Amino acid sequence: MGGRSRNQDKRLIAASALMFAISLLLQILARKVPGFGDWYARRVYRFMVGSIGRLSGGFPFALVEAGTCLLILYVVYYAFIHRKEGKKILIRAVFLVTGLFLLFTVDCGINYYRKPFSSYSGLEVRLSSLEELKSLCLQLTDEVNRICREGLAEETDLKSLEKESVKAMKRLGEVYPELAGYYPPPKPLLWSYFFSVQQLCGQYSPFTVEATYNRSMPDYNIPHTVCHELSHLRGFMREDEANFIGYLACIGSDDNAFRYSGNLTGWIYATNALAKADREAYAEVCGLLSEKAWADLRYNNEFWGKYEGKTAEVSNRMNDTYLKLNNQSDGVASYGRMVDLMLAYARSK
Repeated sequence: MGGRSRNQDKRLIAASALMFAISLLLQILARKVPGFGDWYARRVYRFMVGSIGRLSGGFPFALVEAGTCLLILYVVYYAFIHRKEGKKILIRAVFLVTGLFLLFTVDCGINYYRKPFSSYSGLEVRLSSLEELKSLCLQLTDEVNRICREGLAEETDLKSLEKESVKAMKRLGEVYPELAGYYPPPKPLLWSYFFSVQQLCGQYSPFTVEATYNRSMPDYNIPHTVCHELSHLRGFMREDEANFIGYLACIGSDDNAFRYSGNLTGWIYATNALAKADREAYAEVCGLLSEKAWADLRYNNEFWGKYEGKTAEVSNRMNDTYLKLNNQSDGVASYGRMVDLMLAYARSK
């Protein structure tokens, strides 16, 4: 038995070394070879989504959530059974970590080094005047108010929403070919409290190629969030661009809930930028917004306010560090760049 165990340990060590070497090589290629990230996202990652994503998409629940729970239980059980075999536990822990690192690299990490979406869209991203920003804010206000007058459903039907999100992304793919292709349905986390305490709306899982979202958050957040996460399945990992793609998908939808979500989310980003540039103009725009929208925004603040604390602070710092390690040097501040993309899109129209 001892010889068999030693041989197994050697195989696990060799496999760990190989997985780490492959991951490291791919990370270096993505960072150092011009065009590699773009080629990979278009040729290889699309295959990953069409295979792994199609497989995981066939399950009615989030595999990443179920898998995480089972993995934790197994690790605790294994560590208890072999608690006196520290070397054995360490070898298997290294094998698990390097395996997850490889999955992250091939299903996510390399995509951070592809060309930005703006380079495919034909949009001219540049500095904009204050008048352009005011005009955008007023357009968004008018659109939000119009949708409020038309009326929205009292409750969100999550199944219909998930289908519409895929439909909206496919429709956007007809305009921007880089967004065309297979999309698995987004999935709500059963234990969405886990996302809420971290103040997360959604997350892309590179380990199962799934788009997941927080089903407990205010309804108006959900359509934009799921489209944002689905954009990662086309290899666009930058958060500002995922926000913008989600915005485009929502405002192009036939569903009022999606158009409301996209326009109100865009309104928040645009008016926040306006508030920094011109407080009087900001106050004027705010005064024009529908009371229905204000009620949703107040409820949104109340909802997330319940979860402010040390956990959310640590989560935000970890997210900031993660973004900086993956070629988003501004960290969380990169989210503000969405406004430049919205202005570029408004100019194109």
